Amino acid sequence: MAAVQSLLYAAIFYPATLLWVVTGLAASLFGRRPTLAVVLNWVAMHHWLMRHVLGIDVRVEGAIAQEPALIAVKHQSMLETLEMVRLADAPIIVMKKELGNVPLFGLMTRRYGVIPVERSAGTKALRRLVEEGQRALASGRRVIIYPEGTRVPVGQTPPLKSGFAALYRALGLPVVPVAVDSGKVWGRGLVHRGGTVTFKVGETIPAGLPRKEIEARVHAAINALEPAGQATA
Repeated sequence: MAAVQSLLYAAIFYPATLLWVVTGLAASLFGRRPTLAVVLNWVAMHHWLMRHVLGIDVRVEGAIAQEPALIAVKHQSMLETLEMVRLADAPIIVMKKELGNVPLFGLMTRRYGVIPVERSAGTKALRRLVEEGQRALASGRRVIIYPEGTRVPVGQTPPLKSGFAALYRALGLPVVPVAVDSGKVWGRGLVHRGGTVTFKVGETIPAGLPRKEIEARVHAAINALEPAGQATA
C-alpha cells in the first residue's frame, strides 16, 4: 500500500511543482508579495498531499516566535524543507548552491529568497554566506538553516557545520532550534510510510553566545527527538 500511495503522491506532486514554478516566476514579475503567496500555496498543496495521499500527519510541539530569528532545524528528509516554509511563514532559506542551478526551479528559489551556500565551507564560501545573510536580514524575514549541512539518517547526530556559527555571529539573531523525526517515515528512497512526524520547537537561545556554547545548545536541541537521547556533540 505504501508503494502505491507514494507513486500516486509523486505522480501529482512533481508535475504540479512544475506548474507552480512557472506560475511563481510569472508572479515574481509583480514583486515579492505575489511570489511568496504562490510558494505558500505550493507548500499548502504539498501538506494536503502528505496528509491525504501518504497518510502523514504533523504534530508541532511549541511555537515559533514571530520576531526575526535564525531557525536551526534538524534535517532528515525533504518533508521538513517544505513544512518549515509553512510553519515559519515564508522564511529565507539557507540552501545548498547546487539546487540554485536546477533549471527554472533554481531561478524560482532566487526570486523567493534563499542564501546559497557551498558545501566546501572554505573561507570564501563562509564569507559569501555571511554577506548573503546580512542582506537577508534587511528584509525582516526569518532565516532557516539546516546546521548539520545535509540530510542525516535517524539516530545520527553529526557535529554542526562551521557555517552555522558564522551566520549566527554575523546576524546577531536569537536561535530557534527545531527537532524533527521525519526520517522514520520519509527516507531517501521513493517509498514513504504513513505516520506522525513531530516538530519540537525548543527554547529560544539568545544571540551573542560563544561559539562552543551556541553549537552545543543547538546540537542538543535539534537532536531532542533522536532515539535514546543520542544528542551529544
